[in-house]
Amino acid sequence: MASTQQHGEPIPRQSASVRDHRLAVIAQHFPEAIAEGKVDWDALRAALGDLVDDAPERYTFSWAGKRDAIRLLQTPTSATLLPSPDESVEWDTTRNAFIAGDNLEVLKLLYKPYFGRVKMIYIDPPYNTGNDFIYPDNYADPLDAYLRLTGQKDAQGNLLTSTPETSGRYHSAWLSMMYPRLFLARQLLRDDGVIFVSIDDHEVHNLRLLMNEVFGEENFVATIIWQKVYSPKNTARHFSEDHDYILAYARSATSWMPNALPRTEEADARYSNPDDDPRGPWMSDNLTARNYYSEGQYEVASPSGRRFRPSTGSYWRVKYERFVQLDADGRIWWGADGNGMPRLKRFLSDVKQGIVPQTLWKYVDVGHTQEAKQELLGLVDFESTENVLDTVKPSRLIERMLRLATTSCEGDIVVDFFAGGCSTAHAVLKLNHEDGGNRRFICVQLPEPLPKAEARLSTIADIGMERIRRVIARMRDEDAGKLDLSTRETPEDLGFRVYRLAPSHYRPWEGVEGETPEEYAGQMALFTDPLRPGWTAAGLLWEVALREGYGLDATIERVVAAAANAVYRVTDPDREQNFLICLDDRLHADTPAALGLGRDDVFVCRDAALDDALAANLALQCRLKTV
Repeated sequence: MASTQQHGEPIPRQSASVRDHRLAVIAQHFPEAIAEGKVDWDALRAALGDLVDDAPERYTFSWAGKRDAIRLLQTPTSATLLPSPDESVEWDTTRNAFIAGDNLEVLKLLYKPYFGRVKMIYIDPPYNTGNDFIYPDNYADPLDAYLRLTGQKDAQGNLLTSTPETSGRYHSAWLSMMYPRLFLARQLLRDDGVIFVSIDDHEVHNLRLLMNEVFGEENFVATIIWQKVYSPKNTARHFSEDHDYILAYARSATSWMPNALPRTEEADARYSNPDDDPRGPWMSDNLTARNYYSEGQYEVASPSGRRFRPSTGSYWRVKYERFVQLDADGRIWWGADGNGMPRLKRFLSDVKQGIVPQTLWKYVDVGHTQEAKQELLGLVDFESTENVLDTVKPSRLIERMLRLATTSCEGDIVVDFFAGGCSTAHAVLKLNHEDGGNRRFICVQLPEPLPKAEARLSTIADIGMERIRRVIARMRDEDAGKLDLSTRETPEDLGFRVYRLAPSHYRPWEGVEGETPEEYAGQMALFTDPLRPGWTAAGLLWEVALREGYGLDATIERVVAAAANAVYRVTDPDREQNFLICLDDRLHADTPAALGLGRDDVFVCRDAALDDALAANLALQCRLKTV
């Protein structure tokens, strides 16, 4: 009979705690400020000295409900992710993932396995226009709100609500929704990572302040203007809105640099070679500027002897000695007749590395809203036009971000936790297909019900998954019969795993009914095995893997050596770590020997499957953890 004593180290039943992690960071840098597991503010103030602002008034950004948003962020989730191989494509080999569920709960689950690993995040959150969906604020149990919202429980109250501008918490509710999600997003980014956030005029001012607080004002990169329409709206009351914004923030602005954009035929066409220079095509550039330069006020002479000085208020960009060197090297253009104002020759061969990105993105280069909708309609067969997403983004827009923020061959992870119609997944697959890359995507979308349920589509998450499947199928059709001339080191990843947010496999503690010792003992007996009735091995395997910090692309394989028990090896390919797990009702005494467990091996089993003697032996052989 199994002992009622806990054997080994228990697997956590909740996600990693953001608060505990931040406390550990303070303890690492300011050990004198930690007393009995809590922060001693006086000691921390003393350690920071003059850096502490004690003024009664200071610059700050706050809103109604901010404390609740912080408390929600700091509350670990007890939820888990259930694998759905039947909805997936190439489950066994793919490293891409799509998750149907509330993104805050999902981000908490991803916190431990993906901390500091994500290269780029793109999100297109609700713009808070008064009509779009706002996620429910349930600070007591966000997962419960999610379950009711998606029809898995009876709805109590109006959860699918908009936020009309007459609401007293119009902006505050939106900020409370965004704050914990952006905070967790920052934790996922690498030091050289970057986040792009789409927004319009309704909340761009608040979003900028919020991101300054979360990411630090010093890590602001740019406000990008996206020209989202190709023709004016004549029905506009005041102005026809032609653009949206994209805010770009780096995890560390000193560590992140954008890649140069590929040169276009249009850009190269600006270069010519009218003087047959052996160095190839070139274009001329102004040698004067308005910025004052003390050594930029000299006079120069053209080959014909004509004298030139900068116009009033302008200065040569280079000092005289440098000008002479450039002229001697044939890098000064004096005009076709040799008698014009000198200009600098910039050769195409010198700028082949690419184009420096600008903050104005025109629709001819990155697409517009109509293109985005047509792109979606060309991939997903909608039975009702009411279900077509209005705010979907063109894949070319996100491709531009991917070119700026990722590289093709380093397995960069790209996350979108407001995935919608999955333009981000589409862009990743398309760019990988084009340049032979191995970027990976993780997309998260709330299964918000569509206005009219269809045979294949009942939620927005269904639209996203269907689009990814169609993109993959189209790419395969295009490649069918073609000779593979790629130089890929690994096969192209044309697949994705589907996971769904679900309650934990652990039975929640509901307290003890009654006051007698017999009633208390009876209630405690139910928790000898803490698992819910009807739990599945496949689901529990993934819950344990997530709690242990293993990624969504982890592999699970049956260990043949343990014939007496079903034992599986879970491996994280990025971290090159693994653990062994057995979920049988009883662990046979000969199983550990068959596995050849060593001191560095992690072995997980159900606590109820062990007796005291076997548990003691296992603890001596390996790192024993129990469910």
